[in-house]
Amino acid sequence: MAQAAVTYDSVMSELKTRHFHPVYYLMGDEPYYIDLISNWLADNVLQPEGRDFDQTVLFGSDVNASQIVDAAKRYPMMSEYQVIIVKEAQNVKNTEPLEKYFKSPMPSTILVMCHKNGTIDGRKKEYVKAIQQNGVLFESKKLRDRDLPAFIEGFLAAKNASIDAKSTQLIADAVGADLSRLVGELDKVLLSLPENNRRVTPQVVQDQIGVSKDFNGFELRDAIVNRNVFKANQIMKYFDENPKAGSIYSFLPLLFNYFQNLMLAHYCPQKNSQDGVAQWLDLRSPWAAKDYMTGMRNYTGMKVLQIISKIREIDAKSKGLDNPNTPSGELMKELIFFILH
Repeated sequence: MAQAAVTYDSVMSELKTRHFHPVYYLMGDEPYYIDLISNWLADNVLQPEGRDFDQTVLFGSDVNASQIVDAAKRYPMMSEYQVIIVKEAQNVKNTEPLEKYFKSPMPSTILVMCHKNGTIDGRKKEYVKAIQQNGVLFESKKLRDRDLPAFIEGFLAAKNASIDAKSTQLIADAVGADLSRLVGELDKVLLSLPENNRRVTPQVVQDQIGVSKDFNGFELRDAIVNRNVFKANQIMKYFDENPKAGSIYSFLPLLFNYFQNLMLAHYCPQKNSQDGVAQWLDLRSPWAAKDYMTGMRNYTGMKVLQIISKIREIDAKSKGLDNPNTPSGELMKELIFFILH
């Protein structure tokens, strides 16, 4: 029977009850969850004294499919299971022997295939079917930018810490969707918190991650939403004088995403309702619709359309199209002036 959707939580829930499958095929563009699952299997299935005998790590660039199958067909020496972890599984050539093995795997072997930066070729339907019938096929997808705040809040909550909305967005904008890097920064933040105050604030973010609590993409977006010309120019001046603090490449996606959603908000059947706009834009909460309610008051639908076109133009120029030498800072000033006037 084909699997239902497999999530990180569903995989870990089974593992923690020691309900093991003979095959785990972990694939996708986000290595973070692949590493978490494979590391758990490496650290928890076997007792420490049995790992030297019954745990093997292979690399897909060093072995072929037949060698992996030969290893998987061995019996464990000192434990109930043997664990074989194949890193860089995307580099394994001629997977036909593996497909045959997946159809009838050894129940005493836990074979973990770690396929990063991609997924199984969609044409290999029998290969996929064999994995799903006798094991776990898990795809680790990149988080969308809109999902980062929830990840940050959930990660900190699991460590008995809390965070305000502004600090969450500051971290999301500064670090981005590389979860391994994001978790590293969050761990650094957690280490800085005293035991009697486990609250992450903009000042903590500034001190630990190096993002100014007053001059950042979040504040620039807020100035633009509220059409605060003075504040927007202050922030742009700061970035002019501190080029390492931010660049056009980080701000353009932030602004494009906002105005793209603002264009959709103008077509919302209940655009005078915060709840209605939040539902229309598939936002996490009605509170998140506040900026779009303000934006609709400050920018007509026609102006939003013109702004989106201008952002596309500036994006192209920032990549050198029809722009031999204008610095990125000047392009950003041109865009902000166009938006606010």
